[in-house]
Amino acid sequence: MKPHVKFHLVFSFVMGALMISVMTLIITAVNLGTGAGFFSHWLHAFLIAYIIGVPAIFLMAPVARKMTAGMLGVEA
Repeated sequence: MKPHVKFHLVFSFVMGALMISVMTLIITAVNLGTGAGFFSHWLHAFLIAYIIGVPAIFLMAPVARKMTAGMLGVEA
């Protein structure tokens, strides 16, 4: 595997874990509160979002980089 592809893959897993953790934690707390069963509900939401989110990050990050570069007039 080429180094830049390997980097992008690992980046997608790490970014997915960080962003999805924060977002599912907040949304689960807003929707259900932080009472009994919070952790199991949050973990369920996290796992579903992670399975969907990591491939989405892997596919969309290059597009986002190109769009951002275009908006700022710099090379991606």
